[in-house]
Amino acid sequence: MILKAFCTDIDGTLLNKDRQLSPKTIATIQRLPKDFPVVLASSRMPSAMYHLQKELGVHPSSLICYNGGYVLHYADGAHTPEVLETVMIPVSICQPILEMTQGTQVHMSLYQEDFWYAPQMDQWTEREEKITKAKAILQHPAQVLENWQQADTGAHKIMLMGPEEEIHALEQALNKQFGEEIHIYRSKDTYLELAPKAISKASGLELILQKHNIQLSEVIAFGDNYNDIHMLQEVGLGIAVANARDEVKAVANEVTLKSIEDGVAVAVEKYCL
Repeated sequence: MILKAFCTDIDGTLLNKDRQLSPKTIATIQRLPKDFPVVLASSRMPSAMYHLQKELGVHPSSLICYNGGYVLHYADGAHTPEVLETVMIPVSICQPILEMTQGTQVHMSLYQEDFWYAPQMDQWTEREEKITKAKAILQHPAQVLENWQQADTGAHKIMLMGPEEEIHALEQALNKQFGEEIHIYRSKDTYLELAPKAISKASGLELILQKHNIQLSEVIAFGDNYNDIHMLQEVGLGIAVANARDEVKAVANEVTLKSIEDGVAVAVEKYCL
């Protein structure tokens, strides 16, 4: 099998126990040939991925943001990206979701393009800023949605964060009411991520690969969670980290070491260097 491109999930797959890139991971990725695309695929916003690209020495380059809802391609030498895909949750769905959080302790963050709107500077906003290195715009969700309604636009991602029992109850209610329209994804016990149904990391990767004349069968890809399954199934060599969910390991061609043990770097050395 000839491999021509690399794609990986970030959180739980590429980062170490400190939620950072390890020296080994950085050194290994930097040994890949210059014409070997390195694509990061995540539920994160662009600004939460740029610093990782810079550490890996691949900035600017193509990004799969919001699990495929916002796909950016940088042509050689370009400083502004071409938007290959943009799929949003309409305000008509965002609004009733906001109403469902009323009277709870649940924090609702809204994301569009490279903007993150948080209701206030609380423990959730502080935590996300620290992890992602991105900065929140403090604005109440009702005001954001009103502005989006007038602009006829929507959310690339909604993040709901709060006590485990309230998040669980919201997950049940959202699946019942909006299960056909949006992906409802429990990324942690206290985190619920919502995205449009029509997107996936695999569809985003395919759009980027077309720009490089590379086939999905020529890609090595890594993941750990439910939103990585389709991507690992579609590529030539889909590898799960050892800490991945069992369902992810089941579809992978191989299982490498845990993310905190440099599993991605070990597999890249084995297959690409």
